[in-house]
Amino acid sequence: MAMLLRSLPRRCFASLSREEAFSLAHKVHAVPYDKVKEPTVKCPVYEGLTPELNQLLSPSPPAGYTTPPRQKRPTKVANNALELVGNTPMIRLDRLRKVLGVQPTLLGKCEYFSAGGSVKDRIALRMIEEAERAGLCKPGDTFIEATSGNTGVGLCMAGAIKGYNVIITLPQKMSGEKVNMMKGFGALILRTPTEAAWNADDSHIVLAQRIKEAINKQTGSTTAHVLDQYANKGNVLAHYDTTAEEILEQTEGKLTHLVMTAGTGGTLTGISKKIKEKAPHVTIVGVDPEGSILAVPDNLNDKNRLQGYHVEGIGYDFIPTVLEQASADVWLKSNDHDSFKFARALIRHEGLCIGGSCGSAMHGAYDYIKQAGLGTDATVAVLFADSTRNYMSKFLDDDWLAKNGFGDIEHL
Repeated sequence: MAMLLRSLPRRCFASLSREEAFSLAHKVHAVPYDKVKEPTVKCPVYEGLTPELNQLLSPSPPAGYTTPPRQKRPTKVANNALELVGNTPMIRLDRLRKVLGVQPTLLGKCEYFSAGGSVKDRIALRMIEEAERAGLCKPGDTFIEATSGNTGVGLCMAGAIKGYNVIITLPQKMSGEKVNMMKGFGALILRTPTEAAWNADDSHIVLAQRIKEAINKQTGSTTAHVLDQYANKGNVLAHYDTTAEEILEQTEGKLTHLVMTAGTGGTLTGISKKIKEKAPHVTIVGVDPEGSILAVPDNLNDKNRLQGYHVEGIGYDFIPTVLEQASADVWLKSNDHDSFKFARALIRHEGLCIGGSCGSAMHGAYDYIKQAGLGTDATVAVLFADSTRNYMSKFLDDDWLAKNGFGDIEHL
């Protein structure tokens, strides 16, 4: 690594140019991690929601913390795409309700209407804004983020508008559409093995830390930043302050159940905390894919524990700091087959341009409705996290389904 760092000239000012930062990142990526040669690289420790973060998710946050004003969607001309992050619509799902033969009112919170196409736009913008308010970063700096893609798209969009360099470390399984979108925003994408554990030497999380350390060593200053969506307060606060408030306003607080998948868990935790404050009658249902270990009780995770799965953006092999597992009143497990089947049903019957994990959430809602025997007095809202754009070459492609063992998926 020392030889790599000597290959770029030492600069007398803080930031590397985009080209220099990307060149150094490529070189770090090409060399296997060596703890002896890179002693400053530390893999983060994630053990679920911390008391410090939990204190922010309350009506009485710590002294000195001020909640930023909520941004409303412009009614006329927006100044930039970031003004169109969040403030997403809620849509009644009567057509699918009839196809499924269930009685409760079904509502879909459609996050793909956000500017970058997913719920992660909210956290990407909030994490950057929190860092800017704290004076930790400035335009020209470099963000390096380990992501399954949607947070990366949001960061790349915000970086392009605000003037930051962005480097994304991304497991190989994630779709090419996400990669191409991020490249379009001017980011560098470095792929890591899908099978690598989160804290393995070749994981996307460790690679992000290595690149950050290399750039900061090269510049002699802190101009490279890992925002770290798995632990960043902006992740949960974005949903506590905005997504949950929108859901309560759109339903007038009259929903009875809210169903969400969990990736980092920031969406589920942040929304649940606010919902429980203002509408404690609402049951929160968390959906976790088989292969992941986020559901509780832990024995729910036994089927296909830590085995690979195709649905993207949800589930992990560790418990992120932004996830409080108890934020869900009930956990259900999903599988690839049902997720893709229900995603295609949402597209077919409701005309919603949603992604594969939205099918996981919808099937989780259907399972819970049947298990709990919910009737016409129930209103079940389902959060749809991202857009069809990311999966044109995957579950929307019949040939891809057949090649990956899902050729028997029938249309609802």
